[in-house]
Amino acid sequence: MSRKSKSKSKSKWSTTRKVVTGISLVIAALLVGVGLYVGYLYQKTDTAIQRMAAPAAVVQPLALPMETDSDNKKENIEPMIFLLAGVDSRDGGGGVMNTDVLMLVSYNPQTRSTSLLSLPRDLLLKPKSLPSRKANYYYAYHYIKDKSQAIPNTKQFFSDLLSIPIDHMVVVNFDVLRQTVDLLGGLNIDVDMDMKYIDTADGTNIDLKKGLQKLNGKQVLDFVRYRKSNQGTGESSDFARNDRQQQVIKQIVDKLGAFQGISQWGRVLDIIGNNVKSDIPGEELQQWVFNFPKIKPEHIRSLHMETLWKSPYVYVKKEDLQAALATLRDEAGISTSSSFNLKTVGTMD
Repeated sequence: MSRKSKSKSKSKWSTTRKVVTGISLVIAALLVGVGLYVGYLYQKTDTAIQRMAAPAAVVQPLALPMETDSDNKKENIEPMIFLLAGVDSRDGGGGVMNTDVLMLVSYNPQTRSTSLLSLPRDLLLKPKSLPSRKANYYYAYHYIKDKSQAIPNTKQFFSDLLSIPIDHMVVVNFDVLRQTVDLLGGLNIDVDMDMKYIDTADGTNIDLKKGLQKLNGKQVLDFVRYRKSNQGTGESSDFARNDRQQQVIKQIVDKLGAFQGISQWGRVLDIIGNNVKSDIPGEELQQWVFNFPKIKPEHIRSLHMETLWKSPYVYVKKEDLQAALATLRDEAGISTSSSFNLKTVGTMD
C-alpha cells in the first residue's frame, strides 16, 4: 500500500475508531456499574478491582456493604472529571501505543449526570514543554518514557494543557466490545444497509447484509465501525451510526441485566479486569463501584465541537471548546470564572 493510500485510510477511519472506542468506554462503565454491583462475587470483584486500580494501591478484601451504609458511602463520592483513553490492541491496530480515543468525562453522583467530550485523535496540541503533535501522541510518549507512570503523567499533561482539573485517568482496550458481545451469545441486530469494506493495513474485513440477524462480537464491531465502502456499498451517515450505537448499547444493557449465574458474572469481571486500567486507588474504586447505579444511555450527554480537517491535523472551534470545558467544570462543581488557555490547542479561529 502506498504512503498516500495509507494516509487516506487513516483519515477515513479516525472518526469510526472514535465511535467504536467511545462505545467500548460506555460498555466498560456499564460493566463496572452493573457487574461489580453483584453482591455475591466479592472475591472476583476484589481481583478485578486490583487489576483496574492504581498499581501502588493496596486493596482490602471486600465486605458486604450494609443497607444503612450505602447512602453514607454515596454521599462521600464527590463529583469528578475523568480522562478516558481507548486503545486498540488488535493485530495490525498498532498495539497498546495506538490511543484511538481521548475523552473527558464529568460525573456528578448527586444528579446522576454524565457528560462526554471527545478530543479528536488528530487534534493539534501545542504544549510549551513538548513538541507540537496530534492528541493521540502524548499517551504513547509517556508510556515509552516510563510505563509505570504513563497514566498519571498523561492525566497531568492534559489537565495542565486544558486548564481543567482531571481527577483520574482510565485506559480501556476497545476489544472489550467484541469480547462482551461474544460473552452475551451475540446480538440480534437490524442491519440498516449492506456493508462492505476491506483494509489490509489493519485487517479490517466488513461484509454484512441488510436485515435482522444475529451478529457475533466481530460482526457487531464491524456494524458500529462502518462508515464508507471501498467495495461498492453505500456510505453511512452520522445519524445512522448514532442509531447503531444506541441499538447495540440497549441490547447489551438488557442482556447484562438478565445475568444471574455466578459463572456468567465471573466472566464479565474477567473482561473488566483484563481490559481496564486506571490510577484510581483501590479503596476509592471499591467505594465507587458499590454505590454507582446502573448507567443508562439517556443519562449520558455528549458535548459537540465543530471541527475542521487540514491535513495532517484537526482543528476545533474555539467557542465550542470553551463552552464544553465550562460544562464539564460546572457539572463537577468547579468554578468556571477563570478563563481557559487555549493557545495550546489548534483552533479554527
